[in-house]
Amino acid sequence: MRIAVAKGDGIGPEVMDAVLHVFSAEGTPLDPVYVEMGKPVYLKGVSTGMTLEARETVESLGILFKGPMETPKGAGVKSINVTARKIWNAFANKRVFRSLDGVDTVFSKAGIPIDITMVRENIEDTYGAVEHMQTHDVAQCRRFITRPGSLQVHRYAFEMARRQGARRITCGHKANIMKMTDGLFLECFYEVAKDYPDIKADDLIVDDMAMKLVARPDLFDVVVLPNLQGDILSDLCAGLVGGLGYAPSANIGEHICIFEAVHGTAPDIAGQDKANPTALLLSALMMLRHIGLFRSAARIEAALHATLRTQHAAGAAFPGTQAFARLVAGNLPPAADFAHLDNDPAKVFRVPRRPDQPRMSASPSPEDTAVEGADFFIESTDSAEAVARRVRPLLPDNLRLTLISNRGTQVWPSASAFTECVNHYRVRVEKAPGADTPARSSLFELAAAVDKEARLCSMELLLRLGDRQGWSLAQGQ
Repeated sequence: MRIAVAKGDGIGPEVMDAVLHVFSAEGTPLDPVYVEMGKPVYLKGVSTGMTLEARETVESLGILFKGPMETPKGAGVKSINVTARKIWNAFANKRVFRSLDGVDTVFSKAGIPIDITMVRENIEDTYGAVEHMQTHDVAQCRRFITRPGSLQVHRYAFEMARRQGARRITCGHKANIMKMTDGLFLECFYEVAKDYPDIKADDLIVDDMAMKLVARPDLFDVVVLPNLQGDILSDLCAGLVGGLGYAPSANIGEHICIFEAVHGTAPDIAGQDKANPTALLLSALMMLRHIGLFRSAARIEAALHATLRTQHAAGAAFPGTQAFARLVAGNLPPAADFAHLDNDPAKVFRVPRRPDQPRMSASPSPEDTAVEGADFFIESTDSAEAVARRVRPLLPDNLRLTLISNRGTQVWPSASAFTECVNHYRVRVEKAPGADTPARSSLFELAAAVDKEARLCSMELLLRLGDRQGWSLAQGQ
């Protein structure tokens, strides 16, 4: 079976060669097709970090096995890791954290086994990286949480949980504060949970989850989180089982999947044969099972555990990247012991059919959606009262000024003298009681008028979606 392989940067080539050595020793039926991605491609002036040939190869094969890659610092380029996940819609980041024989941790010494599967939404959230300077003092990042994206990752998480016999799936979130975005993510979680009555579904505020993961990780089974929160807590979980060197990762899409270690390129030890390839090898096991090579995965996993146990029992120092790979290869158990397992990728994996065009995902829109006002974001160092005096005369009869906030906190019509402000106000106008619904065009005309009185940074329409208010209140409102 042909798969795309990108060796990566820094320690990437070393750990990838180690894993490929184990594949060769096991007789794993894979044919790697090497592709150019990462730092060398950036340095050639390609801002995406991947050649066109690499993109076409991955899209034709459906599997990318990659080493860690570096994104050069500075403006003008995006992370190749994030770009690859997003352009190929690898919407679910699956990371498995298990206690490993021979890897000492606080929990292993206490006899507490850890087996947590974390599913992180992989496309949306602040990782859209849609950012703007609103004023010279104020930067904004737009956070996108969508219903289709949330439903997709939750459906995957529940299906995966059912396949592996999970007893519980927990949604981490911050819906107590971000009621629109995390609130939508949590709402979709329980909507999907109704179809899986055999699995206990519950939720935790993410800060509480962080504390409980550290205190009692053995209580968790499957965890699903939004992108940024999942990124942070997955590294926390890596620390529970020995560090990022033991943290595998799979990026799952409907057409293309990417398998990689969680750790970085470690340029300080690159080329010194010091990098532990275990994380990439564990990621390889996830890939082998995904494509139906169950016998190969089971043999390599048994060899890896035997090697870790032996090294631990002997109290031996890490022998070096390639020597470790040779030890794993030498510990491969007889193939006959695993003859009962199928090794048939045709039963599981299909090379993806190329879509004709990007798919649109959208749920039905409420018929009675209406615009009820707008938030205007303006730059000003005046007081909120002075801003109100300038804006109110501009309003037509069907609109009224209801709020001015600063950094999310109400500063008009009432405020505390202790609230410190920056040069960026949110000015909210809403439909007056009993008035006609404002036309969208009138709100854009109003924006132009506001801009003449105060420097307009941006605006957002206030939508009412059926009986739901589609905008948040300010702190103190």
